[in-house]
Amino acid sequence: MQFIQIFAIIFSLGVFIGIVDLIRRGMLKEQYAILWLVSAVVLLGLSLWRELLHLIAALLGVAYPPSLLFLVAFLFLLLIVLYFSVIISSLSERNKRLSQEVAILKTLFEEHKKTDNKQ
Repeated sequence: MQFIQIFAIIFSLGVFIGIVDLIRRGMLKEQYAILWLVSAVVLLGLSLWRELLHLIAALLGVAYPPSLLFLVAFLFLLLIVLYFSVIISSLSERNKRLSQEVAILKTLFEEHKKTDNKQ
């Protein structure tokens, strides 16, 4: 077993255990952890099953099959960043809409308060 394969296995297991621990402690919601867990499992599978790694590397034209692991990891990270960008954009829009609604309600409340004081 090569050093790079051992490193990839340890790294994949570390990511998997770390994500499970973050979920267990309530620091990461399950819906956001799915991509992380899937990426750790795929990397672990490719790290352990060398024949599959070599087959995929040959199909993609990658000269050094273990470097395919890092390509897969990079692509998963890219997907995760894209996913979180979509979520942040959605939350930003909802936050803007909520602050506008609060401002409208505050204005209406202050107007109602002024009319009650005049009576």
